[in-house]
Amino acid sequence: MKRSETRPHFVLCINDGGYIDDLQVGKVYQVLPDESAARSSYLRIIDETGEDYLYPATYFVPIEIPEEAAQVLVRASE
Repeated sequence: MKRSETRPHFVLCINDGGYIDDLQVGKVYQVLPDESAARSSYLRIIDETGEDYLYPATYFVPIEIPEEAAQVLVRASE
């Protein structure tokens, strides 16, 4: 099943890669669409600084969350 482009995409951090101020293991992060980054096995993540940066996709695992929860997470990050 293909993910809707309008629905937010979230991942769970499983490795902070030494970026201890920017990523928290066990935390859910929103992924922003970035086809170029994805082709290089990177994800554009809104991190702890509130900004979006590229991180290796291996630092995360994709998760599915209910639409209502996704809306709450998006609002909380604004």
